[in-house]
Amino acid sequence: MADLWLHALSQPVDERPNLLIGCGAGFSGDRTDAARAVVDTLIASKQPSVLMFETLAERTLALAQLAKDKDPTKGYEPLLEAMLEPVLADCLENGIRIVSNFGAANPAGAAQCIQQLAKRLGAKLPRIAVVSGDDVMTDVHLPLLQQACGAEWPSVQVVSANAYIGAQPIAQALLAGADIVVTGRVADPSLALGPAAAYYGWRWDEWDKLARATMAGHLLECGSQVSGGYFADPGFKDVPDLANVGFPIAEIDREGACTVTKAVNTGGCVSAQTVKEQLLYEVHDPSAYLTPDVVADISQAQVIEIGHDKVRLEGVKGHPRPTSLKVNVCATAGWLAEAEISYAGAHAIRRAQLADQVIQQRIGHLSPIRTDFIGVVSVLGNDSSIWKQDQHTLSADARDVRVRWAWECPTNTEAQLLGREVNALYTCGPGGGGGVRATVRSRLNTVSCLIEQHHVLAGWSWAKENDLTGEVHA
Repeated sequence: MADLWLHALSQPVDERPNLLIGCGAGFSGDRTDAARAVVDTLIASKQPSVLMFETLAERTLALAQLAKDKDPTKGYEPLLEAMLEPVLADCLENGIRIVSNFGAANPAGAAQCIQQLAKRLGAKLPRIAVVSGDDVMTDVHLPLLQQACGAEWPSVQVVSANAYIGAQPIAQALLAGADIVVTGRVADPSLALGPAAAYYGWRWDEWDKLARATMAGHLLECGSQVSGGYFADPGFKDVPDLANVGFPIAEIDREGACTVTKAVNTGGCVSAQTVKEQLLYEVHDPSAYLTPDVVADISQAQVIEIGHDKVRLEGVKGHPRPTSLKVNVCATAGWLAEAEISYAGAHAIRRAQLADQVIQQRIGHLSPIRTDFIGVVSVLGNDSSIWKQDQHTLSADARDVRVRWAWECPTNTEAQLLGREVNALYTCGPGGGGGVRATVRSRLNTVSCLIEQHHVLAGWSWAKENDLTGEVHA
């Protein structure tokens, strides 16, 4: 089958069909079957297409670094194979480029995993580019970061430090012939801007075009959040067939403006409301949405429904990119213990309250313990203190209560106490308790700072099997 991407690049820009970018995942842990309907829609369109997977969050990258520390072959997206296996062969066969931050703390490891997957599937062997430069956990960068963080610099072990780099290495790799581009920490919208800039040959100072495609990436980056998923609120914002919610696709034109739709034959919806909610998601200043590539201004943007499940975004303006990059610094932060037990029947809430009193008296003096009475109050604040302040807050008629305790501790040994004490409530605590569950896990804290862009050298290189030189293209 003809490679529509390459065929389009051989044509004058004014004659190229619009570019389609579909999203196959909006976070680490997203549905592994979501990309299938997206790829089917991209293939049927017969337009040049890119499949984007966005799987990183602030904490995800630090957890990946911890995984890599334990096993140097790991540290990339744990669901990489599960997400790619249903669609990899078809993407390669139909010339659909794949761009993803699957790499997390180990982009090279992710590329090797994809190569092995392609071999196992008997698919065309892909040319894979690996983007580098976001990892600033170096002797050169750490003093700069410590100075930038000031008093917020962690006093404990720093686990990772990653800069949010931009779209240029992605675009360069695609223009060099990459079928797949694997990144670590890039700004989420850059996953879409990179392909668009490469496809249309934009200069990196065409601010309006860069800003428009950046906002297209922003609409895609959370997956089905823009196509009805996180939007749904029964009776207020109804969404059809939510169990089969379709993931979004953006059609980006040569000026960077986009029209958002979703995979065909899927549930969910794309409307002016869903697009507006995602458009404003995590945007502090609508006139200055800062990214490594451009400052996007959506203060005069228009969201226009042009058909069923088709919404166009217009009026986005762009301004020169910031001189600095955001950096997340993650450090160890002790241990979190959690434990639960249930009480049911007559006087359930009173027995739950008594169980909490026992736990607080036994170990609460060591450090504060949070209590939640799930089934009565379990979200707004610490229920132990709510009960003491206002007993009417908790219904005395509750007959099904699960008590959850959460405890932050400096050591694993101390954290284990909570599970043992809650387990002892089987016979030492109020009558009728059951279903004890306890876990202990390490915790991480994150602080953010800014570093000048010229201190971060972003680039790309071919995955090992594609290029034995190991040359990095800056």
